[in-house]
Amino acid sequence: MEIFLFENQENLLQLLEISIYFKLDLLKEIIQKKISNSINYSNFFQFLFQNRNLNSNEIEIKCFELINQNFSQIQNNENLFNLTKEEIIKFIQFKQEKKEIFQFDFFQFLNNWIEKRNQRLKGKKEKEKEKEKEKGIEKKRLFHSFFSLFDKDSISKQDFDKLKQFDFFPKSFLVDIQNKVIQDNQKEIEKKEKEIEEKWKKEVEDKEKENQQMKIEIEEKWKKEVENKEKEIEDKNKEIEDKNKEVEKMKEENEKMKPIFDQYQMEIELRKNFPQFSDSEIIKDIEYVNKLQEWINDNDFFSKMKKGFSAKRDGFDSQNWHKAVDGKGKTLVIIKTKDNFIFGGFTQVGFNGNTRNINDSNAFIFSLRNDKGDRIPAKFTYNGKVRAIYSYLSYGPVFGNGADFGINSDLQTGWSNFGCSYNLPNGIKEGTNEAKSYLAGSPNKWVVDELESYFI
Repeated sequence: MEIFLFENQENLLQLLEISIYFKLDLLKEIIQKKISNSINYSNFFQFLFQNRNLNSNEIEIKCFELINQNFSQIQNNENLFNLTKEEIIKFIQFKQEKKEIFQFDFFQFLNNWIEKRNQRLKGKKEKEKEKEKEKGIEKKRLFHSFFSLFDKDSISKQDFDKLKQFDFFPKSFLVDIQNKVIQDNQKEIEKKEKEIEEKWKKEVEDKEKENQQMKIEIEEKWKKEVENKEKEIEDKNKEIEDKNKEVEKMKEENEKMKPIFDQYQMEIELRKNFPQFSDSEIIKDIEYVNKLQEWINDNDFFSKMKKGFSAKRDGFDSQNWHKAVDGKGKTLVIIKTKDNFIFGGFTQVGFNGNTRNINDSNAFIFSLRNDKGDRIPAKFTYNGKVRAIYSYLSYGPVFGNGADFGINSDLQTGWSNFGCSYNLPNGIKEGTNEAKSYLAGSPNKWVVDELESYFI
């Protein structure tokens, strides 16, 4: 649950101070969460320093997380050098609890922080300046108080070796002969922490007695406000839920439309880049066009060719087909069956009435769409046996001896004996049902949906 009673940062901090002062745990938890969510890279120093009077662990941890995440970018930031010794200790402990490795830049920061702290002694009274003479000792003492917190395992070997350049670095850490000093420092820290804890505990107990009634009043008021906000949030959630349902419905409709839109976009691109197929009833996929262009390997022919015959447009009759195709030379034939198989052939010699047996070493047949298994578009070259194409007025296009595929005079039915004159795919044997069914799905029970022929 998120509360929006106060958006002003100062008001939030004042309210948190009240909740801590009067031990209003529920209010404290909610406000801490609100403040914590508002802390970011641009303001975490401000919140950390303001928290010194609040001692909010949640705010402190959030600030430490941001310092930790951005330490390499802020290690020379003046605000970082304004951290107190206690805050640095807490930050070290924070990293230790996360079992993180301390990099060399952190120890450089400690060194610079101690140097800046000693420089500030120069502005003190003459009597206090005597202490400045001992700043070398003070430097080591300060660093030891930090260093006692470190575990060897938390310092990488590479960075650990670099630390030797610091004159205040405790060599005892390398030879394990001054562990007692480190332990004593730790005990002193623990003693101070205990004294602070006991003092704070006594103050809290005294204040609790004085402000019990005020606590009850604030909690009751806050409870009522929370209930009102919860109702508002519940209403908002219901509204959001309804909106989400609308969005999901729109997404479902968009998903249904996406294939149609994609196909439309593909057809637009095809018409723009390959106008020769702009009115094709068969070629509606850029991939098919690219394959045909690659296989024919004749850009002059490919760019100039046009659809000279369409069975749907010009009639399903072999006589009509021959009138349009005969004597045109290079010819591309594309067939689509009722079962959505797409295949065809290409000849450089072309068809010519009743010439019948025609050899063409550069002829080939192809399969563009074959939904059986995982078959992909493929080209099949002429093997030189008997004939490449067969031209006869009583038939439509016939490729190969036998034939590898042929169309009857009605241009609506055909047959296939793939493998007679054109090379079969690897693993398929000539004469088998698999070979005869490869192009159109069956040897002779397939029906032509459209037949198109292209030439210049």
